[in-house]
Amino acid sequence: MVVKELHGPHVARVREGHEVIDWSDPVPRCESVRVRSHTCECLVTVYELCAAGGLVHIRRTVRAAGGNRVSESPWLRAAEGNRLWESLLAGGAR
Repeated sequence: MVVKELHGPHVARVREGHEVIDWSDPVPRCESVRVRSHTCECLVTVYELCAAGGLVHIRRTVRAAGGNRVSESPWLRAAEGNRLWESLLAGGAR
């Protein structure tokens, strides 16, 4: 059996005039959060599209020798959160 290495997409370079995401410290709003998608683990900053309680948000983890720094976007309705996720991947938000 051949096992392929699986990874998420890379985030495109941020474009001029991009949307600025209001990143904040994580707040435990739900007991369980499902990661629906994530970016490639090969980079220092990893993004995850998370869903819980009918809402979605993006979790950003910046890895460093001194420890990881985690922040979250605002929690949004699915349609708006998915649009923000696609914009982030395409370089239209950061």
